[in-house]
Parts: sequence; structure tokens; C-alpha cells
Amino acid sequence: MTEKMQISAVPSLSNKTVSKLPSDVKIPIYDRNNLAAGIVHIGLGNFHRAHQAWYLHRLMQQGQAHDWAIIGAGVKEFDEGQRLKLLAQDFLTTLVELSPVGRTVEVVGSMIDYVPIEADNGPLIAQMAKPEIKIVTLTVTEGGYYIDPVSKSFDSSHPDIAYDAAHPEAPKTAFGAMVAALRLRRDSGVGPFTCQSCDNLQGNGATLRQVIVALAGLSDPKLSKWIAANCSFPNSMVDCIVPATTSKELALVHDLGISDEVPVTHEDFRQWVIEDNFVNGERPDLAAAGAQMVDDVTSFERMKLRCLNGTHSSLAYLGYLAGYETIFDTVSNPDFARYCQRLWSAEIIPSLNPPEGTNLPDYAQALFERYSNPAIRHLTWQIAMDGSQKLPQRIMETVTYLLKNGKSFKGLALAIAAWIQYAVSYTHLTLPTKA
Repeated sequence: MTEKMQISAVPSLSNKTVSKLPSDVKIPIYDRNNLAAGIVHIGLGNFHRAHQAWYLHRLMQQGQAHDWAIIGAGVKEFDEGQRLKLLAQDFLTTLVELSPVGRTVEVVGSMIDYVPIEADNGPLIAQMAKPEIKIVTLTVTEGGYYIDPVSKSFDSSHPDIAYDAAHPEAPKTAFGAMVAALRLRRDSGVGPFTCQSCDNLQGNGATLRQVIVALAGLSDPKLSKWIAANCSFPNSMVDCIVPATTSKELALVHDLGISDEVPVTHEDFRQWVIEDNFVNGERPDLAAAGAQMVDDVTSFERMKLRCLNGTHSSLAYLGYLAGYETIFDTVSNPDFARYCQRLWSAEIIPSLNPPEGTNLPDYAQALFERYSNPAIRHLTWQIAMDGSQKLPQRIMETVTYLLKNGKSFKGLALAIAAWIQYAVSYTHLTLPTKA
């Protein structure tokens, strides 16, 4: 009874209560009633809200981008639960930045709506077809693009894709919904939108283009050609360590005086490198919020995927099998710390051509300092999930380079062996569940 009374004493986060939050909580200083949507984002998880949504929020705090607000969306039944939680708090999200020396709390208000989840994706298609929507962004995970990890070809035989090809006006997938919306925009004369992947995937824009153009071609070859000629698919590199939200994070936010059903914790680092390739040049001024707008993101992508994600996955498998709960716990073991440093110096860095002005040993050292942040409880089992989809780009591309050049890859071979052991033992593992 006492616990329930204590919880109810903290008012639920909303437009009405946000101004009453503790004085050390940063809140939106812009009028959210005057925001207008310009972006639909599909796959509204923790990473999006700590990353892309924050960049838009930062612009709005500067008095910009008021016509670039975000409308959230999803295509899975479980997305409806997330939608209802966010709806109840007027789509506000509490972000807790955790640094080694303290924390900063901010409420982000750049999202203004969330499309209802329906089996035929009708509401989502209708929303994306509206002329004010200029950009559709996605975070659907590395393995969510229906691309064969070995051949890199589009898997047109997948049951979901076959269904969308047979039912183009009532598709199952996010990509099918985008194709359906683009068909409506072409037919009505509204014109194309920019399709922007925010997933941790090398060549994410090119991959998204491959999927959308190929899927459209299965049902409407003329539409496929129109999309290829008129839509843009900018590549990007995204970086921020964002753990899953568990009961611990919910309790943390409540103790800070905020009742938020879906808060997000993250490290004190963000990076977003974006190919400046948008339909008609229409986009928010993301550089003013700290994003890097470039002509080619390839070197940034490879550096991040191999240096960060490659070691992150290696430490996750080995750390989990050794009984460590988080990456911080893992690198606190001197043996694993030395292993990680050796991966960078002996195997990963020699495989890379760095972005101009970047010192790779310094970059690796900065990564190690991020891993060593005791406030970030990034769970090894969370990082270890979906290894068959992640490892081809995180580890195997480095291994391929080393093999071609006659160099040793015994450190990465150990990581691959750990993944195999993890996968073989998976049915016997008891993994935690999200709150």
C-alpha cells in the first residue's frame, strides 16, 4: 500500500504536468501546440527517441524546425502498447543522460502523434501520403530489411514480402506501407518523399533503396521506376549507446520525480553523420543540432561498425558466457580489457581507412572510455541478440579483409566461436525480459 501511494504521488508526465517537474529537469521551451508534422518515423524504440527525436527537439529548443515534428508509427501488434503509453503522456519522453560523473534529465517533445496500428497499415499509409510529410525514417533493426546476409540480395521469396507483393494496398511490412504511400503520392501528384534509414547498417540508405525499389517492382514495375528516379535514400551513420528500459530505469525516473511509462537512458555521447541527399533539398537544419552533413558517409560507417559494433558484439558474447551482465562489467576484467584493445590495434584498425581528420587509435580509446562508463548498464544479452544478422557487417567484413591480406584474425575468431557457443546454448539460456 505504501509503495502504491508513493508512486501515485508523482503525477504522470503530460503537457499539463511538464512545467511542474523538478527545476533541474530540462523541459521544452517551445509551444508544442504550434508544431506541425514533417516526418513519419517507423519503429519508435529507445534508440530513436534518444537520437533522432533528440536532434529535432534540440532544433526546436533553438526556435527552429517547428514544421518538422515527428509522427511515430509501427507495423507490429506489440507497437500498439508503446503507442498507448506514449499517447497517455502526450508523446513526451524523459531522457536520462548517464555520464561517469552524474546525470542530466531532459523531457523531449519533438513527437506529436503516433499512428494507430492496424493489420492493413491503412492509417500509416494515409499519413505518409499527406503532402506535408517530406521524410519517412526507420529504425527496424539490422535484420529487418529482408536482405540475405551472404549474397546481399533482396529476399523476394520471404512470406512477408510475397504477401505484400500480392496485397500492395494492404501490406504487412513497413516497406510495403511506404510503397503504397508512394503510389498514392504519385497518383495524386503530391510527389515523392525522402526515405531515410536510421538503422545501424552499412549503406543503410542504399539498402533501403534496394528493398523499396525491388518490392515495388513485384507489383508495379512503373511505380518502381518512378521511385528509383524521384525518391532519395540518404546513407547515414548513427551512434549512441542506449540500453533497454527495465524496471530499474522506471524506478530511477520515478525517484527523480517523473512518472514516465517509457523513459530512456543513454550515454553522454551522440553522433549522426548524414549524406546530404534529400528530395528537393527539403530537410531540417540538422547541422545546427550537431549532426554532420557530408557527401559520403562510407568511411564513418565502416569505422563505427567495425571499431564499436565489432568489439561490442565480441565483448557481449564472451562476457555473457563468462557470467557478466553488462559491457561495463566485462571490460572491468583486465583480461577482457586487453582483449578489446588488441582487437582494435592488431585486427580492426589495420582494416580501415579513417575519415579525414580522424585518428583511429584515439577513436578506439574514446570508445573504451564509453564502455567503461559505470552508469551505462548495457546488457550483454541485449547486444548479443540477432547475431546472425549483425555479425556479417560487424565482424565478418573485417575478417574478410584480414584473410585477403594474409593477416591474423585470431581475436575475431574467438568472438565468432563465442557466438557459435552462445547460439548452440541459446535454448538453455534464461534471458531477462524487458519491463
